[in-house]
Amino acid sequence: MTYKTIFSGRLEFGNNRSFDQVRKMFEHRKEQYYRSDIALDGEDIFDEDNHLLDIPRFITQTSEKTWRNTINLLQTLAQFAIAGDLNAWMTDEGTLMHTVIIEPKGDKTAIQHFLRGRELIKEEGMEQEARESLSRAIDKFERHALAYERRGFVNYKLGNFKDALYDYNKSIDINPRKANPYFGKAVILKTQKEYEQAITQFEQVTKTAMPLESLHWIARRMKGECLQQLGDHDAAAKEFRFFINRNFGKDDPNYSRRRQVHFLYAKTLLEMGRKAEALQNLEKATSTAIGREHASEQEIKAFREAHFEQMAEQV
Repeated sequence: MTYKTIFSGRLEFGNNRSFDQVRKMFEHRKEQYYRSDIALDGEDIFDEDNHLLDIPRFITQTSEKTWRNTINLLQTLAQFAIAGDLNAWMTDEGTLMHTVIIEPKGDKTAIQHFLRGRELIKEEGMEQEARESLSRAIDKFERHALAYERRGFVNYKLGNFKDALYDYNKSIDINPRKANPYFGKAVILKTQKEYEQAITQFEQVTKTAMPLESLHWIARRMKGECLQQLGDHDAAAKEFRFFINRNFGKDDPNYSRRRQVHFLYAKTLLEMGRKAEALQNLEKATSTAIGREHASEQEIKAFREAHFEQMAEQV
């Protein structure tokens, strides 16, 4: 039995010696260890000029054995990389079966500084230390797109929007196929009420992030919010409709946003003169208990009383 499998991402090896070693290892292990039962072809993924293993987005059908072989081989190669990551998904008729993130975790200085900085971000009050560690990773390897993106996020948290935008742009320059720096830029522009520019960046997120990824749907929701602010209700309604028609798992961060998006969709539909549909979505927002922190009872009640009290009584 075969399944839809998707591979995407990039590993940086930094120099010709490491790159040549990895390319030879790929071919040797593919032939000797896995009897060519690998989903990827070396000619398609190795970039000799830039010392990269580069997979723009490869979609194919594989058996579970081929999937495991490919993942195992990529994990082995990643330990010789200095930066980057790879993502892989397996689905069966739209249902996600496996998801894997592959990244270097060796003892190279750039790797250790990056991993430490990324962990420090999670600790309250450790932003300065996180930024210093990420800066050291960049000093050790100037093409560290992920370190630039994470440092951009730290600068955003610290309110250093100019520095954050610099870091996000550097990350995009190095790897324009990664969604996160576009998202970081979009959030800053939305915060600054530069809604049209924010929308452009959110569109880049939805192009580069797979629909299997939570970030794709976070960007759709926030793009809808920007469109709503600009008064483009038709386009905003489209984004909100896509969102509410998506079946999110309880561990997905978008799950707790369903209440909010039903509420936003109700507001947009009302602006479009579609009052009955607006009331339906307001009812769905009310009945969705999870996510009150994003759309409170008071907000929804006030909106209902202002616009739907008479209509609700008739219904």
